[in-house]
Amino acid sequence: MIRACAGISAAAVMGLAATASAQDAATEESDRGYRVWTVAELGFNSPVYHKIQFGRDGTYFDYVEEGGQDVLFPFMRLSVEAKFGERHNVVFLYQPLDIQTQVLTEREVVADGAVFAEETPLNLRYGFSFYRASYMFDLITSERTELGVGASLQIRNATISFESGDGTLRRVRRDVGPVPILKVRGRHTLENGVWFGAEIDGFYAPGQWVNGSTDTEVLGAILDASVRAGLEVTPELDAFLNVRYLGGGADGTSSNQDGPSDGYTRNWLNLVIVSLGFNYNLI
Repeated sequence: MIRACAGISAAAVMGLAATASAQDAATEESDRGYRVWTVAELGFNSPVYHKIQFGRDGTYFDYVEEGGQDVLFPFMRLSVEAKFGERHNVVFLYQPLDIQTQVLTEREVVADGAVFAEETPLNLRYGFSFYRASYMFDLITSERTELGVGASLQIRNATISFESGDGTLRRVRRDVGPVPILKVRGRHTLENGVWFGAEIDGFYAPGQWVNGSTDTEVLGAILDASVRAGLEVTPELDAFLNVRYLGGGADGTSSNQDGPSDGYTRNWLNLVIVSLGFNYNLI
């Protein structure tokens, strides 16, 4: 009996110490005035619609039906985020997107004047990785609920190529450019630590300047929207399941195009992405 009482007393003391430590950490975070964490997602992406055309006389090529994008591809996303004060948030994100496939053409394919005959082995690369910096202001902030709105600046880093299997015929488009985006994000946490969230980055841009192309008249659009459910595993770590739609594209002619191309591009992409993610507090 005495030993049991002693054990209970020791456990109580340890519990009080842990509580005091947690309170001290919370006080330290409050005094510091900011918090920094990293977010990582791993999963797969599934192209549900993806077509592209290079040149006015080019083939409107279907990557899903004839370009080998009818399977799942690896997905990864990394970001570092910070909150300052009660309402200010910044996000720095890197999204690699590089899909490479090999197919045998089922028909004649024309890209920027290059003619790939029927039954030609074709190496395809669709690289459209991007970097994104965002700022959000929390309209609603409480112990369990957050809702923020803001804007992002995305830098696209694109390399898209058609190449014959023997390497004798090739067409490549490369492009780096800025894209302004609007952003909204929300999250609600239940008493048991389970939380639900949603995030949308998107913009529709007819014409130049607005879509980040000052030398071109292009219709452009982007939508990066996700819903997620997560759990607070430890005070430093959250785990979540995320379902994401990532899509967009462009239709127009650039006046700054070298090589055999006339500058015309039509490119529309729709991806469905499922991933497992983790939030880890750094500071």
